[in-house]
Amino acid sequence: QVQLVESGGGLVQAGGSLRLSCAASGITFSLYAIGWYRQAPGKQRELVAAISSGDSTNYADSVKGRFTISRDNAKKTVYLQMNSLKPEDTAVYYCNAGRREWNYWGQGTQVTVSS
Repeated sequence: QVQLVESGGGLVQAGGSLRLSCAASGITFSLYAIGWYRQAPGKQRELVAAISSGDSTNYADSVKGRFTISRDNAKKTVYLQMNSLKPEDTAVYYCNAGRREWNYWGQGTQVTVSS
C-alpha cells in the first residue's frame, strides 16, 4: 500500500518560514519524481516545486528564491523549505509521487500565512 504523508504545515506570520515534509512508503522512492502542489480556496491546484529522481529541481516563478525542495532517499522523504512566506502562499500543500503511469497523492497539509 502506497502512502504519502505530509507534515509541517501550520500558521505563520508573513516573512516567516516553514518546512514541509513528505514521507513515502510502499514505493521505490528513489525512482520517483516528487512534486509539491498547492491549492488555495477557489483556485486550481498548482505545481510549486518538483525534484526528479536525478535531483533536478524546478520551481514556480512565484516561489523562486524563497522555496527550496530537497530529498533524502534513505529516509524516503522530500522536504519543502519555505522562507519569506507571503499571505498569498496560504493553501493546502500536497505531495505527489510520479513515475511513468504511476501517480500518488498525499492528503495535504494546511499552510496559513497571516499578514
